[in-house]
Amino acid sequence: MISSTKSTQLPLLAETIDGLPNISGWENEVAAVVQHQEPIFLPTTNIRLEEVQAAFAIALHMHQPTIPAGVDGTLISNLQYMFEHPQEGDNHNAGPFSYCYSRIADFIPELVSQGHNPRVMLDYSGNLLWGLQQMGRGDILENLKRITCDRAYQPYVEWLGTMWSHSVVPSTPIPDIKLHIQAWQHHFAAIFGWEALARVKGFSPPEMHLPNHPDTLYQFVKALLECGYRWLIVQEHTVETLTGEPLQFKHLPHRLIARNSAGETLSITALIKTQGSDTKLVGQMQPYYEAKTLSRQNLGSVSIPPLVTQIADGENGGVMMNEFPPAFKKVWYEQESSVVGLTGTEYLELLAAAGCQPENYPTCQAAGQHQIWQRVQDSLNPDSVTDAIEEIKQANPNFHIDGASWTNHISWVAGYENVLSPMNQLSALFHEKVDSTDVDTKQPQYRQALLHNLLLQTSCFRYWGQGVWTDYARTIYNQGILVINAKF
Repeated sequence: MISSTKSTQLPLLAETIDGLPNISGWENEVAAVVQHQEPIFLPTTNIRLEEVQAAFAIALHMHQPTIPAGVDGTLISNLQYMFEHPQEGDNHNAGPFSYCYSRIADFIPELVSQGHNPRVMLDYSGNLLWGLQQMGRGDILENLKRITCDRAYQPYVEWLGTMWSHSVVPSTPIPDIKLHIQAWQHHFAAIFGWEALARVKGFSPPEMHLPNHPDTLYQFVKALLECGYRWLIVQEHTVETLTGEPLQFKHLPHRLIARNSAGETLSITALIKTQGSDTKLVGQMQPYYEAKTLSRQNLGSVSIPPLVTQIADGENGGVMMNEFPPAFKKVWYEQESSVVGLTGTEYLELLAAAGCQPENYPTCQAAGQHQIWQRVQDSLNPDSVTDAIEEIKQANPNFHIDGASWTNHISWVAGYENVLSPMNQLSALFHEKVDSTDVDTKQPQYRQALLHNLLLQTSCFRYWGQGVWTDYARTIYNQGILVINAKF
């Protein structure tokens, strides 16, 4: 991690600039901070791996989209809109949602003060963080800073990186994947500090959506590695073995292999989120009870505890709002040394210290890729991959390369041409204007153009179906076109 001496040499970042979130301008500094291999949790962990039979890890995903629903179409948080229109839909939940965004920062200190040993991972979208800033909810952010920046609580909390505006990776224009990842890192560092950013080593893809097109997956993994990430969470059914079968060892870490149509290969560690009703599983702390049924397994010559990994919305639904707090606390009251909670990075660092390295992990690839490689075999090139994909589609109409997610009953592509076409057009215009000039990413016109480009890719404009949400997308598109053409 960065030393305290080095951190004092880095610039103090403003959380917002000209009313916009700080999402660009310090790319070199961000890269210098995140590209390190020093252990994060190992120096302070109080877990002895040899005593552990099995472990569990839970993550809370928090998100509110940014929508053009303020005065004269200004960008505001959907949470703000909920407060201002309490009679619409479930907008009466605005208050409880707000409390959910903050309450984990009350639970952790309470449990630690009582002598317990809690763990939690947090995934907050950039939209949500900016929305809290826009609404003046410094109380929530300050509470989160407490468990993030106070060394007394760092062993118990791990932040996960994500795409800044909650875009689903498979349908994000490839040139924008890294921009989302970097924008979140900028914004997080501006709010929580450089040292906190240096500790973010795990990644949470929005909607657990993993690309399965070889070139998109490769670029995604490449961007993650370039941005300093060591691992990501993937949903069980979004991956397969290299021979196209379901995973056999879903509670062990895997090495996700990403091979593109040019034959280049990269890999990154994946922790497997098992299938199930996400909010109920996390809300009722099922991962703990499942872990109690498991026992140690061998990885190579090393005996290790398996890890039950789950992530769910941290605020959605009655289970998370009402049942999660007592269930979360009860687990830590009951926990014994043989079945423990861990964070993802802590678990992987403990495995490494025990002699288990990524090359010992079982391998996996994105679901459906085995069918592609079977047809391509030794004639691997972009044309042969394209031909193979078309052949598979002809033989199997259910095959697609749209990726897979935890909402697999929803297509993020089919039927959304009215969002995807403008999204791709705005991205193309952005890169046409920006990439052809030596643009200073600190300049407000760049940040404003980048913001609209990223915001248009927010998954909510497709998740909620046709109507007001696709109208929001069209408004952001029109605003983005005006900004880019006027500024560049």
